[in-house]
Amino acid sequence: MKILVCISNVPDTTTKIKFIDDNKKLDTTGIQWIINPWDELSLTRALDMKDDAASGVQKVTVAHVGLGSSEPTIRKALAMGADDAIRINAEPIDAFFVAAQLSEVIKNAGFDIILCGIESSDYNGSTAGGMLAEFLGYPSVSSVSSIKSENGQIIMTREIDGGKEIISMPVPLVAIIQKGIAKEPRIAAMRGIMTARTKPINVSQPITIESLTEVINYEMPKPRAACKFVDPENPKQLVELLQNEAKVI
Repeated sequence: MKILVCISNVPDTTTKIKFIDDNKKLDTTGIQWIINPWDELSLTRALDMKDDAASGVQKVTVAHVGLGSSEPTIRKALAMGADDAIRINAEPIDAFFVAAQLSEVIKNAGFDIILCGIESSDYNGSTAGGMLAEFLGYPSVSSVSSIKSENGQIIMTREIDGGKEIISMPVPLVAIIQKGIAKEPRIAAMRGIMTARTKPINVSQPITIESLTEVINYEMPKPRAACKFVDPENPKQLVELLQNEAKVI
């Protein structure tokens, strides 16, 4: 059984975001790039399944749509334990474009399980995984918090209102992963970092597909107001602030 984990290259969550070109483009100067946290947890779970001989997983591959500048992030995934990687050499314009490019390299590659993070920490679109399943014609399950292989079936748990839903499904399939799939992301050991240097990254050229979205401009959120401290002996002032400024009561 082979697992493919789709990964995104996103700014570190502590990055101070700035825009250029009349707020139409992200200023990437000085940004520290990381594996999207949901994708990193997906990869961790895939590697845990591979480590379990009973799961039947023999290989874990990562796939990414991005230019050559994203290869350090791909190498991080290889250092964590992925066997090889696929990079589609294109700027990731939007989720539709990314899903279409990924589907093209997946169609004839024989992957059994496709794992996608539920969203990326930069755009938070939550659409690429579902689109990918539609392009492939594979069944998909969203909000997956647990996944395992038993007797040729994939058993998944997803969170629902008031409880959990357990689903059994044959492969191939797309599982859209949320937090809870793994406790902590796997940390690359020194041996993994060294061997990642020689693991293959197979570069594919993109297919031509029409982009469905256009960025008009970005707008930064309004800065938060300064904190106001209220004397605990003066509850009247607190009530006035909640009524007149916060307008929550």
